[in-house]
Amino acid sequence: MRAISIGAVAKATGVKVPTIRYYEEVGLLPAADRTASNRRSYDQATVRRLRFIRHARDLGFSVEAIRQLIDLSDQPDRSCGDVDSIARLHLADIDEKIARLTALRSEVKRMVDEGAHGRVADCRVIEVLGDHAACLHEAH
Repeated sequence: MRAISIGAVAKATGVKVPTIRYYEEVGLLPAADRTASNRRSYDQATVRRLRFIRHARDLGFSVEAIRQLIDLSDQPDRSCGDVDSIARLHLADIDEKIARLTALRSEVKRMVDEGAHGRVADCRVIEVLGDHAACLHEAH
């Protein structure tokens, strides 16, 4: 087994050194072995796990969901149903965020379309920002 420094792991995975330390601190990565000079030392399995974590984070999975997915990936004979459940919950969360962002976009577009005239005192953007009741959408 070839020991890999934290800097080399960061370079190989595109994950910054402080983030690697954080993932170790919160238990997404196992505690690193230490060299005689007390430097962190990693192996290829850790590099693979960190790539998994990074990809999951890029897809928007929460740290807790990633923790659950890692736990499940360490049990390869289990049913995929639990993994599917986690992914479906995440998908529902994405859909909810898209709906909120769509409403937000619509509201800001309406403010801009109606408000680019005259003086600031008459500006629709300022008016709507000052009174949520002037918005078309409740949740944004």
